[in-house]
Amino acid sequence: MIDKYLYSMRLSDETLKDIMNRFRREMEDGLGHGTNPTATVKMLPTFVRSIPDGSEKGDFIALDLGGSNFRILRVKVTQDKKQPVQMESQVYETPDDIIHGSGTQVRALELFDHVAECLGDFMEKQKIKDKKLPVGFTFSFPCAQSNVLEYAAKTGKIILTWTKKFKASGVEGTDVVKLLNKAIKKRGDYEADIMAVVNDTVGTMMTCGFDDQRCEVGIIIGTGTNACYMEEMRHIDQVEGDEGRMCINTEWGAFGDDGSLEDLRTEFDREIDRGSINPGKQL
Repeated sequence: MIDKYLYSMRLSDETLKDIMNRFRREMEDGLGHGTNPTATVKMLPTFVRSIPDGSEKGDFIALDLGGSNFRILRVKVTQDKKQPVQMESQVYETPDDIIHGSGTQVRALELFDHVAECLGDFMEKQKIKDKKLPVGFTFSFPCAQSNVLEYAAKTGKIILTWTKKFKASGVEGTDVVKLLNKAIKKRGDYEADIMAVVNDTVGTMMTCGFDDQRCEVGIIIGTGTNACYMEEMRHIDQVEGDEGRMCINTEWGAFGDDGSLEDLRTEFDREIDRGSINPGKQL
């Protein structure tokens, strides 16, 4: 009886190579200017042009929003060879009623009010509320951006769609940096300088790249799954220029959302999808 169900899950080498070729075609469609609008694997440019070279130093705050919890870190990077990176962090739970917020834009903005409140609490505990440290924001959802340096005055990071268990309405198509800055300003008890916004895959690759410059791929296997990698500029049609390389956020979790994997999906895949908060997405 069990073998009957397991049979459809046994994939031959030939089938795996077929899936690999389908995925490669999806990646190429995502990189192409004419094919990107309809591509499911969006291959989003991150504007990160290189791996860290080890000379970086400073005192920073990092925000990590996107999985089951919201994490804030204080990261000190020095030239001390024994311990170049010192980190202190705290995890904050994000209430389900905020994650699934629906109805109005005001309701959805509670998510960023929550982030601002947690950041204030963290800075209070670190005794740095009087400082204006540079903040890096890891926002782990598909977003379109014009630059990795997202100052408030510039075009920010526009969220394209929610994934994982998030479904807060009124935020898709808006600038997440401006939403967070607005929430911080509304509090008025501290200042934060949001210097850069990246996807969690990019953050992972850059962190590992700090220790080993050969690291050119970042993979997340958690609440969702995704990957980024360093691509040759000549292959990226969405941005100008052919020289050098740029990190691409693949958003590979959407592979198959257009029906291209229907011949491989099982009854269990379909049942799990029907019960998810965003049916038909991240198949």
